[in-house]
Amino acid sequence: MATVPSVSYSITVRLEVPAGGKAVSQLTHAVESAGGVVTALDVTNAGHEKLRIDVTCAARDTDHAQAIVDQLEAVEGVVIHKVSDRTFLMHLGGKIEMKSKVPLRNRDELSMAYTPGVARVSMAIARNKEDARRLTIKRNTVAVVTDGSAVLGLGNIGPEAALPVMEGKAALFKRFAGIDAWPICLDTQDVDEIVRTVQVIAPGFGGINLEDIGAPRCFEVERRLRELLDIPVFHDDQHGTAICVLAALTNALRVVNKSIENVKITMAGAGAAGNAVLRLLMAAGARNVIVCDYLGAVHQKRDDLDESLRWIAEHTNAEGYAGDLRGAVKGADVFVGVSAPGILTGDDIATMAKDAVVFALANPEPEVSPDDAREHAAVVATGRSDYPNQINNVLAFPGVFRGLLDAQAGGVTQEMLLAAAGALAAVVTPEELGPNYIVPSVFHPDVATAVAAAVRESAGGRARGFTEA
Repeated sequence: MATVPSVSYSITVRLEVPAGGKAVSQLTHAVESAGGVVTALDVTNAGHEKLRIDVTCAARDTDHAQAIVDQLEAVEGVVIHKVSDRTFLMHLGGKIEMKSKVPLRNRDELSMAYTPGVARVSMAIARNKEDARRLTIKRNTVAVVTDGSAVLGLGNIGPEAALPVMEGKAALFKRFAGIDAWPICLDTQDVDEIVRTVQVIAPGFGGINLEDIGAPRCFEVERRLRELLDIPVFHDDQHGTAICVLAALTNALRVVNKSIENVKITMAGAGAAGNAVLRLLMAAGARNVIVCDYLGAVHQKRDDLDESLRWIAEHTNAEGYAGDLRGAVKGADVFVGVSAPGILTGDDIATMAKDAVVFALANPEPEVSPDDAREHAAVVATGRSDYPNQINNVLAFPGVFRGLLDAQAGGVTQEMLLAAAGALAAVVTPEELGPNYIVPSVFHPDVATAVAAAVRESAGGRARGFTEA
Protein backbone atom coordinates (compact mmCIF):
# COMPACT_ATOMS: atom_id res chain seq x y z
CA MET A 1 0.00 0.00 0.00
CA ALA A 2 1.28 3.45 -0.85
CA THR A 3 2.07 5.62 2.16
CA VAL A 4 1.28 8.86 0.34
CA PRO A 5 -1.29 9.69 -2.33
CA SER A 6 -0.18 8.46 -5.77
CA VAL A 7 -1.32 9.03 -9.32
CA SER A 8 -1.57 5.22 -9.56
CA TYR A 9 -4.75 5.58 -7.49
CA SER A 10 -6.03 8.73 -9.18
CA ILE A 11 -9.79 9.20 -9.49
CA THR A 12 -12.07 11.72 -11.12
CA VAL A 13 -15.37 12.35 -9.32
CA ARG A 14 -18.13 13.93 -11.40
CA LEU A 15 -20.58 15.70 -9.10
CA GLU A 16 -23.13 18.49 -8.92
CA VAL A 17 -23.21 21.32 -6.41
CA PRO A 18 -25.54 24.28 -5.94
CA ALA A 19 -24.43 27.28 -8.05
CA GLY A 20 -24.53 29.50 -4.99
CA GLY A 21 -23.30 28.88 -1.47
CA LYS A 22 -20.05 27.43 -0.17
CA ALA A 23 -20.14 23.93 -1.70
CA VAL A 24 -17.54 24.64 -4.39
CA SER A 25 -14.99 26.02 -1.94
CA GLN A 26 -15.60 23.06 0.37
CA LEU A 27 -14.69 20.42 -2.24
CA THR A 28 -10.91 20.85 -1.99
CA HIS A 29 -11.13 20.98 1.79
CA ALA A 30 -13.14 17.75 1.82
CA VAL A 31 -10.51 15.91 -0.27
CA GLU A 32 -7.64 17.24 1.83
CA SER A 33 -9.38 16.41 5.11
CA ALA A 34 -9.64 12.81 3.87
CA GLY A 35 -5.89 12.76 3.20
CA GLY A 36 -6.14 13.08 -0.59
CA VAL A 37 -4.56 15.56 -2.98
CA VAL A 38 -6.61 17.55 -5.50
CA THR A 39 -4.81 17.66 -8.87
CA ALA A 40 -7.56 19.27 -10.95
CA LEU A 41 -10.98 20.83 -10.49
CA ASP A 42 -12.94 21.51 -13.69
CA VAL A 43 -16.40 23.03 -14.09
CA THR A 44 -17.83 21.04 -17.01
CA ASN A 45 -21.33 22.47 -17.05
CA ALA A 46 -22.80 25.61 -15.48
CA GLY A 47 -26.38 26.68 -14.84
CA HIS A 48 -28.17 29.19 -12.68
CA GLU A 49 -28.94 26.60 -10.02
CA LYS A 50 -26.38 23.79 -10.47
CA LEU A 51 -22.73 23.39 -11.40
CA ARG A 52 -21.32 20.13 -12.71
CA ILE A 53 -17.72 19.69 -11.59
CA ASP A 54 -15.04 17.06 -12.19
CA VAL A 55 -12.77 16.74 -9.16
CA THR A 56 -9.56 14.81 -9.88
CA CYS A 57 -7.51 13.69 -6.92
CA ALA A 58 -4.82 11.22 -5.87
CA ALA A 59 -5.34 8.58 -3.17
CA ARG A 60 -3.20 6.02 -1.37
CA ASP A 61 -5.19 2.95 -2.45
CA THR A 62 -8.70 1.92 -3.46
CA ASP A 63 -10.07 2.05 0.10
CA HIS A 64 -8.67 5.53 0.54
CA ALA A 65 -10.22 6.59 -2.78
CA GLN A 66 -13.62 5.45 -1.51
CA ALA A 67 -13.06 7.40 1.72
CA ILE A 68 -12.42 10.52 -0.35
CA VAL A 69 -15.63 9.98 -2.30
CA ASP A 70 -17.55 9.53 0.95
CA GLN A 71 -16.08 12.79 2.27
CA LEU A 72 -17.11 14.65 -0.89
CA GLU A 73 -20.62 13.20 -0.72
CA ALA A 74 -20.91 14.47 2.86
CA VAL A 75 -20.55 18.08 1.69
CA GLU A 76 -23.98 19.74 1.90
CA GLY A 77 -25.65 19.96 -1.49
CA VAL A 78 -23.22 17.67 -3.33
CA VAL A 79 -24.67 14.95 -5.56
CA ILE A 80 -22.19 12.33 -6.84
CA HIS A 81 -22.84 11.25 -10.43
CA LYS A 82 -19.85 9.13 -11.43
CA VAL A 83 -16.49 8.04 -10.08
CA SER A 84 -13.82 7.09 -12.63
CA ASP A 85 -10.56 5.32 -11.85
CA ARG A 86 -8.09 7.07 -14.16
CA THR A 87 -5.73 4.09 -14.30
CA PHE A 88 -8.53 1.82 -15.53
CA LEU A 89 -9.62 4.48 -18.01
CA MET A 90 -6.11 4.52 -19.47
CA HIS A 91 -6.33 0.78 -20.09
CA LEU A 92 -9.77 0.74 -21.72
CA GLY A 93 -9.40 -1.01 -25.08
CA GLY A 94 -5.71 -1.62 -24.47
CA LYS A 95 -2.71 0.72 -24.63
CA ILE A 96 -1.13 -0.17 -27.98
CA GLU A 97 -2.22 -0.47 -31.59
CA MET A 98 -0.92 -1.46 -35.01
CA LYS A 99 -0.99 1.08 -37.82
CA SER A 100 0.29 1.17 -41.37
CA LYS A 101 3.59 2.93 -42.06
CA VAL A 102 2.75 3.38 -45.73
CA PRO A 103 -0.18 5.22 -47.36
CA LEU A 104 -2.97 3.17 -48.95
CA ARG A 105 -4.78 5.95 -50.79
CA ASN A 106 -5.32 4.40 -54.21
CA ARG A 107 -5.14 1.22 -56.28
CA ASP A 108 -1.46 1.71 -57.16
CA GLU A 109 -0.38 1.91 -53.54
CA LEU A 110 -2.56 -1.05 -52.63
CA SER A 111 -1.00 -3.08 -55.46
CA MET A 112 2.51 -2.41 -54.15
CA ALA A 113 1.75 -2.93 -50.45
CA TYR A 114 -0.27 -6.05 -51.09
CA THR A 115 -1.02 -8.24 -54.08
CA PRO A 116 0.31 -8.47 -56.73
CA GLY A 117 3.42 -6.39 -55.92
CA VAL A 118 4.10 -7.98 -52.54
CA ALA A 119 4.69 -11.33 -54.26
CA ARG A 120 8.01 -10.09 -55.65
CA VAL A 121 9.18 -9.19 -52.16
CA SER A 122 8.08 -12.56 -50.79
CA MET A 123 10.00 -14.40 -53.49
CA ALA A 124 13.12 -12.32 -52.77
CA ILE A 125 12.94 -13.40 -49.12
CA ALA A 126 12.30 -17.01 -50.15
CA ARG A 127 15.60 -16.90 -52.06
CA ASN A 128 17.44 -15.27 -49.14
CA LYS A 129 15.83 -15.43 -45.69
CA GLU A 130 18.21 -12.77 -44.36
CA ASP A 131 16.35 -10.25 -46.50
CA ALA A 132 13.47 -10.53 -44.01
CA ARG A 133 15.49 -8.25 -41.71
CA ARG A 134 15.72 -5.68 -44.51
CA LEU A 135 12.28 -5.87 -46.08
CA THR A 136 9.89 -6.61 -43.18
CA ILE A 137 9.09 -5.57 -39.65
CA LYS A 138 11.46 -8.29 -38.38
CA ARG A 139 14.28 -5.71 -38.33
CA ASN A 140 12.54 -3.70 -35.61
CA THR A 141 10.12 -6.04 -33.84
CA VAL A 142 10.37 -7.81 -30.48
CA ALA A 143 8.06 -10.44 -29.00
CA VAL A 144 7.33 -9.85 -25.30
CA VAL A 145 6.63 -13.40 -24.13
CA THR A 146 5.09 -14.44 -20.81
CA ASP A 147 3.27 -17.38 -19.28
CA GLY A 148 1.75 -15.19 -16.57
CA SER A 149 3.43 -17.10 -13.77
CA ALA A 150 5.39 -14.30 -12.04
CA VAL A 151 3.73 -11.01 -12.94
CA LEU A 152 5.18 -8.00 -11.12
CA GLY A 153 4.74 -8.77 -7.43
CA LEU A 154 1.35 -10.37 -8.06
CA GLY A 155 2.51 -13.94 -8.62
CA ASN A 156 0.96 -16.59 -10.84
CA ILE A 157 -2.09 -14.69 -12.15
CA GLY A 158 -2.25 -16.17 -15.64
CA PRO A 159 -1.80 -14.95 -19.24
CA GLU A 160 -4.95 -12.82 -19.49
CA ALA A 161 -4.12 -10.88 -16.33
CA ALA A 162 -0.54 -10.49 -17.56
CA LEU A 163 -1.65 -8.82 -20.79
CA PRO A 164 -1.95 -5.23 -19.41
CA VAL A 165 1.62 -5.50 -18.12
CA MET A 166 2.91 -6.82 -21.45
CA GLU A 167 1.07 -4.04 -23.28
CA GLY A 168 2.81 -1.54 -21.02
CA LYS A 169 6.15 -3.16 -21.80
CA ALA A 170 5.45 -2.84 -25.52
CA ALA A 171 4.53 0.81 -25.08
CA LEU A 172 7.84 1.44 -23.29
CA PHE A 173 9.78 -0.22 -26.12
CA LYS A 174 8.15 2.18 -28.57
CA ARG A 175 8.45 5.29 -26.40
CA PHE A 176 12.09 4.92 -25.42
CA ALA A 177 13.68 3.07 -28.36
CA GLY A 178 11.30 3.26 -31.32
CA ILE A 179 10.90 -0.53 -31.27
CA ASP A 180 7.67 -2.26 -32.28
CA ALA A 181 7.01 -4.86 -29.59
CA TRP A 182 4.03 -7.16 -29.26
CA PRO A 183 2.66 -9.06 -26.24
CA ILE A 184 2.63 -12.84 -26.57
CA CYS A 185 0.74 -14.27 -23.58
CA LEU A 186 0.89 -18.06 -23.54
CA ASP A 187 -1.75 -20.23 -21.90
CA THR A 188 0.77 -22.82 -20.77
CA GLN A 189 3.45 -23.12 -18.10
CA ASP A 190 4.99 -26.22 -19.60
CA VAL A 191 8.62 -25.58 -20.55
CA ASP A 192 8.48 -27.71 -23.69
CA GLU A 193 5.34 -25.95 -24.94
CA ILE A 194 6.72 -22.49 -24.21
CA VAL A 195 9.99 -23.23 -25.98
CA ARG A 196 8.31 -24.79 -28.99
CA THR A 197 5.75 -21.99 -29.30
CA VAL A 198 8.40 -19.27 -29.24
CA GLN A 199 10.54 -21.25 -31.65
CA VAL A 200 7.79 -21.46 -34.28
CA ILE A 201 6.80 -17.78 -34.06
CA ALA A 202 10.39 -16.50 -34.04
CA PRO A 203 10.66 -15.90 -37.83
CA GLY A 204 8.41 -12.85 -37.44
CA PHE A 205 10.59 -11.15 -34.82
CA GLY A 206 14.07 -9.69 -34.49
CA GLY A 207 14.33 -10.48 -30.78
CA ILE A 208 12.58 -12.24 -27.89
CA ASN A 209 12.00 -10.55 -24.54
CA LEU A 210 11.02 -13.11 -21.91
CA GLU A 211 8.95 -11.49 -19.20
CA ASP A 212 7.40 -12.51 -15.87
CA ILE A 213 8.15 -16.23 -16.18
CA GLY A 214 8.73 -17.81 -12.78
CA ALA A 215 11.96 -19.41 -11.59
CA PRO A 216 13.39 -21.97 -12.06
CA ARG A 217 11.36 -22.53 -15.24
CA CYS A 218 12.64 -19.27 -16.75
CA PHE A 219 16.26 -20.49 -16.66
CA GLU A 220 15.46 -23.55 -18.74
CA VAL A 221 13.27 -21.62 -21.18
CA GLU A 222 15.95 -19.03 -21.78
CA ARG A 223 18.77 -21.55 -22.13
CA ARG A 224 16.95 -23.68 -24.66
CA LEU A 225 15.70 -20.77 -26.73
CA ARG A 226 19.20 -19.30 -26.94
CA GLU A 227 20.41 -22.64 -28.29
CA LEU A 228 17.58 -22.90 -30.83
CA LEU A 229 17.20 -19.37 -32.19
CA ASP A 230 19.38 -17.11 -34.32
CA ILE A 231 17.92 -13.94 -32.76
CA PRO A 232 18.61 -12.45 -29.30
CA VAL A 233 16.74 -13.90 -26.31
CA PHE A 234 16.74 -11.62 -23.28
CA HIS A 235 15.00 -12.30 -19.96
CA ASP A 236 14.39 -8.81 -18.61
CA ASP A 237 13.55 -9.91 -15.06
CA GLN A 238 17.06 -11.37 -14.92
CA HIS A 239 19.36 -9.42 -17.17
CA GLY A 240 17.59 -6.07 -17.30
CA THR A 241 17.58 -5.99 -13.52
CA ALA A 242 21.23 -7.04 -13.40
CA ILE A 243 22.29 -4.25 -15.78
CA CYS A 244 20.48 -1.60 -13.74
CA VAL A 245 21.83 -2.86 -10.41
CA LEU A 246 25.42 -2.98 -11.67
CA ALA A 247 25.15 0.51 -13.17
CA ALA A 248 23.68 1.91 -9.94
CA LEU A 249 26.22 0.12 -7.76
CA THR A 250 29.09 1.36 -9.94
CA ASN A 251 28.03 4.94 -9.23
CA ALA A 252 27.11 4.33 -5.59
CA LEU A 253 30.59 2.96 -4.91
CA ARG A 254 32.05 6.05 -6.56
CA VAL A 255 30.05 8.17 -4.12
CA VAL A 256 31.45 6.32 -1.08
CA ASN A 257 34.92 5.85 -2.63
CA LYS A 258 34.94 2.05 -2.49
CA SER A 259 35.72 -0.56 -5.16
CA ILE A 260 33.58 -3.52 -6.15
CA GLU A 261 36.55 -5.86 -5.77
CA ASN A 262 36.99 -4.99 -2.09
CA VAL A 263 33.46 -4.56 -0.71
CA LYS A 264 31.45 -7.17 1.15
CA ILE A 265 28.07 -7.63 -0.56
CA THR A 266 25.05 -9.28 1.05
CA MET A 267 22.17 -10.20 -1.21
CA ALA A 268 18.60 -11.20 -0.35
CA GLY A 269 16.94 -13.22 -3.10
CA ALA A 270 18.23 -16.20 -5.05
CA GLY A 271 15.56 -16.39 -7.74
CA ALA A 272 15.74 -15.27 -11.35
CA ALA A 273 16.69 -11.66 -10.63
CA GLY A 274 19.03 -12.47 -7.75
CA ASN A 275 20.87 -15.11 -9.76
CA ALA A 276 21.43 -12.79 -12.72
CA VAL A 277 22.44 -9.83 -10.53
CA LEU A 278 24.94 -12.01 -8.70
CA ARG A 279 26.54 -13.32 -11.89
CA LEU A 280 26.88 -9.88 -13.43
CA LEU A 281 28.30 -8.35 -10.24
CA MET A 282 30.87 -11.13 -10.09
CA ALA A 283 31.71 -10.62 -13.77
CA ALA A 284 32.32 -6.98 -12.90
CA GLY A 285 34.76 -7.93 -10.14
CA ALA A 286 32.75 -8.66 -6.98
CA ARG A 287 34.52 -11.25 -4.85
CA ASN A 288 33.07 -11.24 -1.32
CA VAL A 289 29.37 -12.06 -1.61
CA ILE A 290 26.86 -13.85 0.60
CA VAL A 291 23.44 -14.68 -0.86
CA CYS A 292 20.45 -15.40 1.36
CA ASP A 293 17.09 -16.90 0.50
CA TYR A 294 14.11 -17.47 2.80
CA LEU A 295 16.01 -20.24 4.59
CA GLY A 296 19.07 -18.10 5.29
CA ALA A 297 22.53 -17.99 3.75
CA VAL A 298 23.25 -20.19 0.76
CA HIS A 299 26.26 -22.40 1.53
CA GLN A 300 27.65 -25.70 0.33
CA LYS A 301 26.53 -27.75 3.35
CA ARG A 302 22.83 -27.10 2.79
CA ASP A 303 20.98 -30.21 1.67
CA ASP A 304 18.26 -28.46 -0.34
CA LEU A 305 20.36 -27.03 -3.18
CA ASP A 306 18.97 -27.21 -6.70
CA GLU A 307 21.21 -26.54 -9.70
CA SER A 308 20.91 -22.76 -9.40
CA LEU A 309 21.51 -22.63 -5.65
CA ARG A 310 24.42 -25.07 -5.98
CA TRP A 311 26.16 -22.69 -8.38
CA ILE A 312 25.66 -19.85 -5.90
CA ALA A 313 27.02 -21.96 -3.04
CA GLU A 314 30.10 -22.92 -5.04
CA HIS A 315 30.93 -19.36 -6.12
CA THR A 316 30.06 -17.28 -3.04
CA ASN A 317 30.24 -17.34 0.76
CA ALA A 318 33.82 -18.58 0.87
CA GLU A 319 33.82 -18.76 4.68
CA GLY A 320 30.69 -20.90 4.76
CA TYR A 321 28.49 -18.55 6.81
CA ALA A 322 25.31 -20.50 7.67
CA GLY A 323 23.25 -17.95 9.58
CA ASP A 324 20.35 -15.70 8.69
CA LEU A 325 20.10 -12.48 6.65
CA ARG A 326 20.40 -10.21 9.68
CA GLY A 327 23.71 -11.80 10.56
CA ALA A 328 24.88 -11.63 6.96
CA VAL A 329 24.40 -7.86 6.70
CA LYS A 330 26.56 -7.16 9.76
CA GLY A 331 29.71 -5.45 8.53
CA ALA A 332 28.58 -5.56 4.90
CA ASP A 333 29.39 -2.60 2.66
CA VAL A 334 26.51 -3.31 0.28
CA PHE A 335 23.04 -4.82 0.62
CA VAL A 336 21.12 -5.77 -2.52
CA GLY A 337 17.56 -6.99 -2.02
CA VAL A 338 15.50 -8.57 -4.77
CA SER A 339 13.26 -10.58 -2.50
CA ALA A 340 10.42 -9.72 -0.11
CA PRO A 341 9.12 -6.72 1.84
CA GLY A 342 10.03 -5.84 5.41
CA ILE A 343 12.71 -8.43 6.07
CA LEU A 344 15.16 -5.90 7.57
CA THR A 345 14.90 -2.92 9.90
CA GLY A 346 16.81 0.29 10.27
CA ASP A 347 18.60 -1.29 13.24
CA ASP A 348 19.89 -4.03 10.90
CA ILE A 349 21.23 -1.42 8.49
CA ALA A 350 22.98 0.26 11.43
CA THR A 351 25.14 -2.88 11.80
CA MET A 352 26.55 -2.52 8.29
CA ALA A 353 29.94 -0.98 7.53
CA LYS A 354 30.50 2.77 7.45
CA ASP A 355 29.19 4.48 4.30
CA ALA A 356 26.98 1.51 3.49
CA VAL A 357 25.03 1.16 0.24
CA VAL A 358 21.48 -0.24 0.43
CA PHE A 359 19.49 -1.35 -2.62
CA ALA A 360 16.04 -2.43 -1.35
CA LEU A 361 14.35 -3.32 -4.63
CA ALA A 362 11.29 -5.37 -3.66
CA ASN A 363 8.23 -3.66 -5.12
CA PRO A 364 6.00 -2.05 -4.09
CA GLU A 365 7.20 -2.54 -0.49
CA PRO A 366 11.01 -2.71 -0.11
CA GLU A 367 13.01 -5.09 2.08
CA VAL A 368 13.61 -2.23 4.51
CA SER A 369 11.91 1.13 4.91
CA PRO A 370 13.89 3.60 2.75
CA ASP A 371 13.42 6.28 5.39
CA ASP A 372 14.84 4.01 8.10
CA ALA A 373 17.69 2.87 5.85
CA ARG A 374 18.66 6.45 5.01
CA GLU A 375 19.32 7.14 8.69
CA HIS A 376 22.27 4.73 8.62
CA ALA A 377 23.35 4.19 4.98
CA ALA A 378 25.20 6.64 2.75
CA VAL A 379 23.31 5.66 -0.42
CA VAL A 380 19.84 4.13 -0.66
CA ALA A 381 18.06 2.98 -3.82
CA THR A 382 14.66 1.35 -4.33
CA GLY A 383 12.40 0.25 -7.16
CA ARG A 384 9.89 2.96 -6.26
CA SER A 385 9.23 6.22 -8.05
CA ASP A 386 8.55 8.20 -4.86
CA TYR A 387 12.14 8.00 -3.60
CA PRO A 388 15.46 9.08 -5.16
CA ASN A 389 17.53 6.50 -7.05
CA GLN A 390 14.76 4.44 -8.60
CA ILE A 391 16.26 1.32 -10.18
CA ASN A 392 13.86 0.64 -13.03
CA ASN A 393 14.41 -1.86 -15.85
CA VAL A 394 13.19 0.67 -18.40
CA LEU A 395 16.65 2.19 -18.00
CA ALA A 396 18.07 -0.91 -19.70
CA PHE A 397 15.86 -3.02 -21.95
CA PRO A 398 14.86 -0.45 -24.62
CA GLY A 399 18.48 0.52 -25.29
CA VAL A 400 19.70 -3.08 -25.10
CA PHE A 401 17.25 -4.23 -27.75
CA ARG A 402 17.87 -1.12 -29.88
CA GLY A 403 21.55 -2.04 -29.95
CA LEU A 404 20.86 -5.72 -30.60
CA LEU A 405 18.47 -5.01 -33.48
CA ASP A 406 20.74 -2.39 -35.05
CA ALA A 407 23.68 -4.80 -34.94
CA GLN A 408 21.54 -7.68 -36.24
CA ALA A 409 22.92 -9.65 -33.33
CA GLY A 410 22.21 -13.33 -33.09
CA GLY A 411 22.37 -13.51 -29.32
CA VAL A 412 23.16 -11.80 -26.03
CA THR A 413 26.53 -12.11 -24.29
CA GLN A 414 27.78 -11.21 -20.85
CA GLU A 415 30.11 -8.67 -22.47
CA MET A 416 27.06 -6.89 -23.90
CA LEU A 417 25.42 -6.76 -20.46
CA LEU A 418 28.59 -5.33 -18.92
CA ALA A 419 28.85 -2.78 -21.72
CA ALA A 420 25.23 -1.75 -21.20
CA ALA A 421 25.75 -1.30 -17.46
CA GLY A 422 28.88 0.75 -18.01
CA ALA A 423 27.14 3.02 -20.51
CA LEU A 424 24.14 3.50 -18.23
CA ALA A 425 26.36 4.42 -15.29
CA ALA A 426 28.29 6.90 -17.45
CA VAL A 427 25.13 8.87 -18.29
CA VAL A 428 25.42 10.33 -14.79
CA THR A 429 28.22 12.87 -15.04
CA PRO A 430 30.76 13.45 -12.23
CA GLU A 431 29.16 16.84 -11.62
CA GLU A 432 25.74 15.25 -11.15
CA LEU A 433 26.81 12.20 -9.14
CA GLY A 434 25.74 12.16 -5.51
CA PRO A 435 23.96 10.08 -2.84
CA ASN A 436 20.56 10.95 -4.30
CA TYR A 437 21.52 10.66 -7.98
CA ILE A 438 23.31 7.44 -8.91
CA VAL A 439 21.12 6.52 -11.89
CA PRO A 440 19.62 8.85 -14.49
CA SER A 441 15.92 9.48 -14.88
CA VAL A 442 14.13 7.07 -17.18
CA PHE A 443 13.25 10.16 -19.23
CA HIS A 444 16.86 11.27 -19.64
CA PRO A 445 17.34 11.66 -23.40
CA ASP A 446 20.76 9.97 -23.44
CA VAL A 447 19.86 6.72 -21.67
CA ALA A 448 18.57 4.55 -24.51
CA THR A 449 21.02 5.91 -27.09
CA ALA A 450 24.04 5.41 -24.82
CA VAL A 451 23.04 1.87 -23.89
CA ALA A 452 22.22 1.03 -27.51
CA ALA A 453 25.58 2.31 -28.75
CA ALA A 454 27.47 0.27 -26.15
CA VAL A 455 25.56 -2.92 -26.95
CA ARG A 456 25.91 -2.36 -30.69
CA GLU A 457 29.67 -1.88 -30.35
CA SER A 458 30.00 -4.93 -28.12
CA ALA A 459 28.04 -6.95 -30.67
CA GLY A 460 30.48 -5.88 -33.37
CA GLY A 461 27.78 -4.13 -35.34
CA ARG A 462 26.72 -0.64 -36.25
CA ALA A 463 23.45 1.09 -36.99
CA ARG A 464 22.30 0.13 -40.46
CA GLY A 465 19.95 1.85 -42.85
CA PHE A 466 17.54 -0.29 -44.85
CA THR A 467 16.41 1.87 -47.72
CA GLU A 468 17.72 -0.06 -50.70
CA ALA A 469 15.34 -2.25 -52.68
